[in-house]
Amino acid sequence: MVRYAEPGAVEWVESGGGPLIAVPETVLPFWTGADGEETDSDYDRACEVDGQVGLLPVGDSTALVLGDEPASTAYLPDHGAFVRWCAADSEDEVLARVPAALDAAEWQPEVSWHVSGPVLLFDAAWPGSASDRAPDRVRVALEPGRYAVRAAEVRPGPETWLSLVHLRRLADR
Repeated sequence: MVRYAEPGAVEWVESGGGPLIAVPETVLPFWTGADGEETDSDYDRACEVDGQVGLLPVGDSTALVLGDEPASTAYLPDHGAFVRWCAADSEDEVLARVPAALDAAEWQPEVSWHVSGPVLLFDAAWPGSASDRAPDRVRVALEPGRYAVRAAEVRPGPETWLSLVHLRRLADR
């Protein structure tokens, strides 16, 4: 696999060309990736997500698909956001531009995502039961509950282009 992100300050996750998926750990065994036995695999369902984010049922929960572009992606807990590196000269450049990008973003409509706790971000082609062997994966320690999820593409500098997926914890009902 070609590496676009440099090793450095944060863990970057890359795919083999398709979408990334954030699956709640409690339902990882139910995500079949590209190995599904039915006509359309879970990976096929993830590829059908139109736009930057989408939700797919997995077991008795829901996974978050990061679609649109197979960009190197990191989760920045201080910002509550997945940052997708579409274009920039360096990791330092990407990370330095995130605060301004979050402020300048023109967000798409929010979706509501309920999670039971931590999620694992990895290439949607991998089955959840084998995600521990995926070359790139990162555990995102989310608190159980509902989150508002919104996405935006931002160009915070002349040579910098980011896709952002922002998570905001919603009050429990």
